[in-house]
Amino acid sequence: MTTDNGQRSTVEQTVDKILHGNIRATARLIRDVEDGIVSSRQFLKALYPHTGTAYVIGISGFPGVGKSTLVDQMIEAYRAEGKSLGVLAVDPTSPFSGGAILGDRVRMQRHGTDPGVFIRSLATRGHFGGLTRSTQGVIDIMDAMGKDIILVETVGVGQDEVDIVTTAHTTIIVLIPGMGDDIQAIKAGILEVADIFVINKADREGVKKTINDLQAMLDMNTQRKSKGGWRPPIVATEAIRNRGVPELLSQIEAHKAFLFSRTKTQLNKRLRKRVLQELTDNIKETVMTKIMAELEGSDEFEQMIDDLVKRRTDPFTLCDRIVAEKLK
Repeated sequence: MTTDNGQRSTVEQTVDKILHGNIRATARLIRDVEDGIVSSRQFLKALYPHTGTAYVIGISGFPGVGKSTLVDQMIEAYRAEGKSLGVLAVDPTSPFSGGAILGDRVRMQRHGTDPGVFIRSLATRGHFGGLTRSTQGVIDIMDAMGKDIILVETVGVGQDEVDIVTTAHTTIIVLIPGMGDDIQAIKAGILEVADIFVINKADREGVKKTINDLQAMLDMNTQRKSKGGWRPPIVATEAIRNRGVPELLSQIEAHKAFLFSRTKTQLNKRLRKRVLQELTDNIKETVMTKIMAELEGSDEFEQMIDDLVKRRTDPFTLCDRIVAEKLK
């Protein structure tokens, strides 16, 4: 059994390795965080004071719009500027293995041997919102590792898949021409989330109409206008041909300058939302884990399940009772 001093020593050694960019130590801790290993929290606690310097960019959009290709080109462009990058590709979960199934790392494999790029795929594991519960922890690890920029590619986009806005400094929504009806259906979500719109595959027919539809919706978005802030630009790209990527990076820099303006009002709002979400998620997970650990396997819990199956009670009443008992 490891002593307290020994445990602290192990934590300090691992943290020191990660702060100096050790790939093996970083990958091992990310695996533990993703697997929900309780001891990984001690490492995250120790790393937290060393975070807050990386610039986080979220890229979201429907499957098939070319997000991974766009991210691949963004990596190349940032590396040409001498930036070090962390890349998180959040994939749907395999129903068989529980692992990520899209394999974005395969698409970005040309950067796999670059010591300035660290790429990791994370599985959603059924977590709604486009991100995983472990995403923020992994971002913190890459941040502490010394990455200048962290790119987070998420699955899907819609009313219930906009968690990326509380995680990223700049959120990019990727669309393709001919999505007019889809844009109308999800406009309330994406208009509030997007800092930059990218119309990828801009060589396709209908790109002008898609841009005009977006412009019209932005013009009608009085709520965003009333905030007196940033108006999301629309950038046309052909990621597979590396066209429009410099313009996209230029808009990202413009948005960064907006956030880091003299008053930093927008940046502070965004940071407060992020840490509030992180704290809330941690409280929820800790409370739920503790309660379920005490309940599962007990005769009382089995009786509760039987009562639910036979409709002798309902999950809402049971939930209220359990929470009241456990948190009294």
